[in-house]
Amino acid sequence: MSPLIIIAGAFAILLMLGAGIAFVVTGNQSTVDERLEQFVGSATVVDLPESVVDGGGPDVADRLDKALSGRNFFEPIRERISKADAKLRVTEYITLVIICGVVAGAVGYLLPQQNSWFIGIVAAFVGLRIPRFYIRTMAKKRMNTFDAQLSDTLNLWVNALRSGYSVLQSMEAIATELPAPVSAEFERVVQEVRLGLSVEQALANMYRRVPSEDLDLVITAVNIQREVGGNLAEVLDTISFTIRERVRIKGEIRTLTAQGRVSGWIISLLPVVLGFILYLINPEYVSELWVLEPPWIFPQVVPCGWVVIGFSLIMIGAGAYAISKIVDIEV
Repeated sequence: MSPLIIIAGAFAILLMLGAGIAFVVTGNQSTVDERLEQFVGSATVVDLPESVVDGGGPDVADRLDKALSGRNFFEPIRERISKADAKLRVTEYITLVIICGVVAGAVGYLLPQQNSWFIGIVAAFVGLRIPRFYIRTMAKKRMNTFDAQLSDTLNLWVNALRSGYSVLQSMEAIATELPAPVSAEFERVVQEVRLGLSVEQALANMYRRVPSEDLDLVITAVNIQREVGGNLAEVLDTISFTIRERVRIKGEIRTLTAQGRVSGWIISLLPVVLGFILYLINPEYVSELWVLEPPWIFPQVVPCGWVVIGFSLIMIGAGAYAISKIVDIEV
């Protein structure tokens, strides 16, 4: 079978799977979830009292989420999804991971001229990591955008407090005047307070969704002011100046270390990509690395090619880790 036909078929399968996933994500929500979505976003993100969410029959995904909620893996996955602000349930995310792994494994097995289980297993492992990589990338991008907007947010907050607004009214002004994701997060805080949560709980929920060090300073200042009093506008003004300076220094450091980051990606990915290209060109030559043939390290168990692959991956990973630590400068 022609590789072009295989690629076209795999692409068509991915399109159909994407359409199915979009249908699952956007549809089949209960009435209560749809009503709460207007106020606090996904019901899996905010811990609301049972009296608020009681009523209405949950769908299959909700029942599965409730059944899996006691498992150790459930909460970390839900936190990653909430940080990325992805409209996915945990069961839908797990289903997406399985689908990506199966499709990537099938493409990896069928794509070479001679079908290879080794390439299929490697491709399946990579496919299993794609949804997590996407969620992590979206969460990081959202966090960086939030941090960049936080200084302007504090300036608006300070001006609103000095104009006579309360803390909650100032948050409403932020939700109205500023762009996402800051406006969306503060709107969720306001709506959670209206639904019965305290300001401290609502701010804690926001910090779980956006675990920023700068936001932690702001939340701590607000909580202390609500307990012991004081001039919150003056404290937030000082924090705003500190955040602006930190953002400026981070930008300068990121510019100076851009070459190192790009070099790290190139050095890490070049051997893997080159090996895959060589395998597509001459699979018999490259497959000598993992065939069960002499020379052996352990007779009839571990050939030398496996050791070569293992040491290569270890050295590539160690080099990438070392470069990432060199260019990662804490501020």
